[in-house]
Amino acid sequence: MSLRQLSMPRFRHSLLLTSLLLAGTFQAQAADEMTRKAVGKGVYELAVSQPESAVWVATSQSRQTDKGGGVYRLDPQTLEVTQTIHSDLKPFGATINNQTQTLWFGNTTNGMITAIDAKTGDVKGRVLLEPRKRSETVKPLQPRELAVNEKTNTVYVTGVGKESVIWVVDGATLALKTTIENTGNRSTALALDNDAQRLYTISAEGELVTVDTAKNSIISRQKLADDGKEHAFLNIALDKANHRAYITDFKQPEVLVVDYRDGKVVDKIAAPEGLAIAFNPTRNEVYVTHRMAGKVSVIDTKTNKVVKTFDTPPRPNSLALSADGKTLFVSVKQESTREKEADQPDYVIRIAL
Repeated sequence: MSLRQLSMPRFRHSLLLTSLLLAGTFQAQAADEMTRKAVGKGVYELAVSQPESAVWVATSQSRQTDKGGGVYRLDPQTLEVTQTIHSDLKPFGATINNQTQTLWFGNTTNGMITAIDAKTGDVKGRVLLEPRKRSETVKPLQPRELAVNEKTNTVYVTGVGKESVIWVVDGATLALKTTIENTGNRSTALALDNDAQRLYTISAEGELVTVDTAKNSIISRQKLADDGKEHAFLNIALDKANHRAYITDFKQPEVLVVDYRDGKVVDKIAAPEGLAIAFNPTRNEVYVTHRMAGKVSVIDTKTNKVVKTFDTPPRPNSLALSADGKTLFVSVKQESTREKEADQPDYVIRIAL
């Protein structure tokens, strides 16, 4: 028997031990990297309050049994619920003004937005944006995405419909200042560049609309998609240093990269159909939720390549980043339909980047 034959069993045993150690290390890293916590039914968007050290979650609760909804305050480290604010209206969209410590939630089905004091949890007031009632002939616009200019205390809200708008709200007086009309068919997305005084939205069909926030008027419209394919562009994240807009498409397996100065498509990143998107300037990364695929992608903006994928089943929905760019929060929905609601609560994931 050769020396090589004598050493093979020992080699196989050593290789097996090494594999098991590596697998254990990988699992430990994955466990440290990602924390999951059940929250409640109807989880939608998130907002991170840096001064208050909190993650706020908008939940619509049960569609069938709950008339209102709720807002949960989570510990950003453990995701434990530390406060619950009950609401007679269902909250969906969410953002925060960290300067005034005011939370803003979109009440999509009521055509309103609600302001909540992030320190006390008290409702500061509401703004009616869409007074029309739904009927066979009237389809009211629905508040969807929210963005806030902390310098001017101005809140922007997309009103989604066949002829969408952007509502402009005074955060101090809780009053509708003006309405920017004709932003396109089903324009959900909203991305704000405070320094450049620019606001961006995109219609589901691919028209990028640029708004001058000093004048609250549209200054350009650029068609991005003219390929004959079915598109549903939903959300935008801005890499302002490189003048890039990253845009999700719920109908096509790609993320669009656009130079928002001239509307030219500079890249298409292969990825499953996307929903929410967020840019992290600290790490030069973009994060995308793929609701139907049950995943979250990490895109390196230097190469425009997917460099990592997190499995977050069943239905990852919205994203929020910590101020230091080191933590990503993801809301995850259960399988649910109008006919059969989920019997388990939705949850939130904390990912250490």
